[in-house]
Amino acid sequence: MLWHHPVLVQACLVGLCTSTVFTSFWTTLTFLLSSPPYNYSTLVIGLFALIGILSMCFGPIYSRFVIDKFVPLFSVILGELMCLTGVAIGTYTGTFTVAGPVIQAFFIDLGLQTAQIANRSAIYAIAPKARNRVNTAFMLSVFVGQLVGTAAGNSLYARGGWVRSGSASVGFIGAALALCLARGPWQKGWLGWSEGWGLRRRDLTPHGRDEEKVDGAVGGRAAAEDKETLEEKVADEMAAEAVQGNERGESIGESRKS
Repeated sequence: MLWHHPVLVQACLVGLCTSTVFTSFWTTLTFLLSSPPYNYSTLVIGLFALIGILSMCFGPIYSRFVIDKFVPLFSVILGELMCLTGVAIGTYTGTFTVAGPVIQAFFIDLGLQTAQIANRSAIYAIAPKARNRVNTAFMLSVFVGQLVGTAAGNSLYARGGWVRSGSASVGFIGAALALCLARGPWQKGWLGWSEGWGLRRRDLTPHGRDEEKVDGAVGGRAAAEDKETLEEKVADEMAAEAVQGNERGESIGESRKS
């Protein structure tokens, strides 16, 4: 199933690259904040997770004004840009100010949430009757990305510290953006933008609504024609049964007379 749907492969690869950044950040953040110049306790470090609540509050607003009006790929790209902004700020300022990791935590959570919601809306549309299989493929790629992020983040932090591990995250986000730009939102094949550059949902445009009305009218006429055909068929069957009943009655009457 995976190789028959380019949009699913694209979403899985983007999800893999993005999830590496999430686990790499939260794994190495403990090392950074527990070391000089911060020397925070485990309790204070754990409170950083509350930053995610603030980013969650923007989810419904963002979904209403962006995700519901534009194609999913547009929201995915915006989410990746949010992640890139947060990672760049946190990586190259986090060694001397705690504001860097705070900004990074907010933008990573917001960007990851944005990208995942948009990716799910894109992949669920390809096979409405097989959403479990589609979701399994997507979540498997995300899980693999989390494993890669944890392993790569720990290894790079041990070798070069916070900046090196964060620079790898910049590279992963860059790869995710390249995957997004490799295939347009209307492209049926694997690569290119030849099917159109429009980022607004076509079903919300006047042309798209006209097409839906035409499709609905055609569907309504077809349903009416099917209903008339069915009624005619039932009437013909009833008439045939009535004729057969009359014939049987006449044959029985003639047999009694004889």
